[in-house]
Order: sequence, then structure tokens, then C-alpha cells
Amino acid sequence: MTATTAVNSKAKATADNMRGWDRKQMAARLAQDIPEGWYVNLGIGIPLMVGDFIPADREVVLQSENGIVGMGPLQTRANLDTWIVNAGKQNVTLKKGAAMVGHADSFAMIRGGHLDLCVLGSFEVAANGDFANWTVSLKSVPAVGGAMDLVAGARQVWVMLATHVAKDGAHKLVARCDLPLTGLNCVHRVYSDLAVIDITADGLVVTDMVAGLSAEELQSKTGAPLLFADSCRALRADRAA
Repeated sequence: MTATTAVNSKAKATADNMRGWDRKQMAARLAQDIPEGWYVNLGIGIPLMVGDFIPADREVVLQSENGIVGMGPLQTRANLDTWIVNAGKQNVTLKKGAAMVGHADSFAMIRGGHLDLCVLGSFEVAANGDFANWTVSLKSVPAVGGAMDLVAGARQVWVMLATHVAKDGAHKLVARCDLPLTGLNCVHRVYSDLAVIDITADGLVVTDMVAGLSAEELQSKTGAPLLFADSCRALRADRAA
């Protein structure tokens, strides 16, 4: 399945019957935006799906913090090698020229500023680029992982929200995070099931949104003011035609 096919295939229905992108479509949409030659870390969860949709003719080097540089798509049953896993314990393939390194070297790459991009999941993202992804309560068992190292070291941080709003209707994209923070002022872009939103000095700028969704509807599902890029309006007009 190509990235274009995935994005344009039948979308899922959200809780309020708004038709949004499903997880594969979100991953495909993000994969389209990764530039040629970038070194990228994909976080556990939906971000790991992005590797399956990077165009075959685009050179993107995927790094996994458990020690892979040059990670390929998920393995199939036909070529299963259980010794090759990513940070999410999924069996993955290796691209030609891939390297296997120790944790010390892997985190030296992360902390040394050698990643162009990391893609992470999140519970909340604030309009100033703060985000929270490691716990929903200080009373629960923490699961920090390498996220704090990644957001401190990567040049760009893109966050994926499985749903634009929580099951109870609470906003995930907010003016200020209430949950314990993972990083401060570090998120550059947000991908949800409804839109692609850049975090800029001028505010939250919507650059793309799911077909059939109005600016007013998206704003009602967002806990901070939104701006809409001219390119986003053009995209919406093209889809309506």
C-alpha cells in the first residue's frame, strides 16, 4: 500500500461521526512529509507504523534506540527473524548498509544532536510546544523510555495524537498541559486523526485537515486558538470540488 493510497482510502468514523484518518492513514500522511536524507527515530505506538509508508525512492535513515541505524519496514511471516527487533519489540527488516550498535552508541547519536527528527505519541500537546506522553497520573507506574532524551536531542519533534480529542471529549491539543511534561517548547508539528498542525511563533497553524471538516468544527475540538494556512484552504477547496 502506497502512502497516497493509504491517505485517500476510506476513512474511519470518529465518536461524533466525523470521518477522520485511521492510524495507517495518519502514518502515511506523516511519511509523506519526511524529507530526503533525514535521520529519524520513530517512537513506540503509532509512530512505528510510519516506517511502512516511506516512499521506496526516498532515502530516509530510521534509527531505533535499542541499537539499529537503517531500520526497514516490519517483517513478514515469510522472512521472520525474531532476533531483529525495534524498540517496540516488533520484528523489523534492515535496509542495505544498516548498522547494529550498542545502547551507549545509540544514545550518543540521540543526545549528540545527530537526529533530524523524532516522531512520538502523546497524551497532550500545548500551543507553545510543551507535551506530555509518559504518564496520565503521578500515581501510576511511569514509562519514560527514551522520549526525554529524544526531544532534547532531535532537531525536529513531530507528535502523533491517535485521536484529536479524548474518549470523554477532553481536548488533547490545549493552551497549557495539565499532565506531567515530557519536554518543554519542543514540538514543531502535530498529526491527529483530523488535521496536521504546525506549532509556530504565531500560534497553531493548520496546514491540512480531513475532507469534510470545517474550520469551525476543528476549532471546537481544540483547546487553543487555531490559524489556517492558505495552503490548507486550497487543499480543502480541491477536495470539495
